[in-house]
Amino acid sequence: MSRIFSGIQPSGELHIGNYLGAVKNWVALQQRFESFYCIVDYHAITVEYEPALLRERTRDMAISILASGVDPERAVLFLQSAVPEHTELAWIFNTLTPLGELERQTQFKDKSSRQESIPVGLLTYPVLQAADILLYRADLVPVGEDQLQHLELSRLVARKWNARFSPEKPFFPEPKAEVTPTPRVMGLDGTAKMSKSLGNTVGLLEEPAAIWEKLKPAVTDPARVRRTDPGTPEVCNIYHLHKAFSPPETVKHVAVQCSTAGWGCIDCKKVLFESMKKELDPIRERAAEIRSNPATVDTTLRAGAEKAHAVAKETMREVKERMGFAP
Repeated sequence: MSRIFSGIQPSGELHIGNYLGAVKNWVALQQRFESFYCIVDYHAITVEYEPALLRERTRDMAISILASGVDPERAVLFLQSAVPEHTELAWIFNTLTPLGELERQTQFKDKSSRQESIPVGLLTYPVLQAADILLYRADLVPVGEDQLQHLELSRLVARKWNARFSPEKPFFPEPKAEVTPTPRVMGLDGTAKMSKSLGNTVGLLEEPAAIWEKLKPAVTDPARVRRTDPGTPEVCNIYHLHKAFSPPETVKHVAVQCSTAGWGCIDCKKVLFESMKKELDPIRERAAEIRSNPATVDTTLRAGAEKAHAVAKETMREVKERMGFAP
């Protein structure tokens, strides 16, 4: 069975962009692959943060992932900081990764341009990401489009390490991308990717009334000024959310009603709201049940860390032996 690795930062409760872009896909992939899913809390500290808030957000993220359907009996769910080999391998990879490759990373250029003092961790972020993946010798990495460049760096790091320390038979696989079915989810403003920092999200665990209050003013096709104006579904963010939440026959009906002005935008949003409720209500109920039994989360993450550590420890044993470290 092929092995996959994927990670997510502990930003608190998931929003539907995280869910559609990553976690919903994790739930499907755990049926087909040996799956390692990691809450990457070391990645989260490349920006300023409050320690108590990081701890709270990490727990909330674990609850949201479990409530979404990730099954600890099928997948390994764990915290990055609970497996010290992540940072150990990252240091080794730092000694091999060209500085120019890191400076060319689009996300580094974007984030560093907004900071007066740039932490080294922001530059080496993708090296730690490479270590996350290669520590488990993953064949596949489910990613969104914005992470493809980082994954290519992981492949480069694997090639460079193999060429130097395991030339006859490559030890690290060059992981391939498993692009998610919903690679980019736009925010309710219709102009940018869904992000908590932009305030354009719908929380996965929000109450239905709160979700509806956000959907009502959400941006649709800008060409539909009047109720009688026909629209173009492909340019409407609400239509793309239908494709993520509504059954195919509903999606087809929405496209017809929009393009012929059979529905107004608020009618379209009401149908989307019902589709979202049908999928999200059970998740919210499971989250409440998990939250009422805190030991469940602790036990799951501890067991996941033990399984992950067993694999990571063996990888590092092989790495150190091939690199010439004394036993």
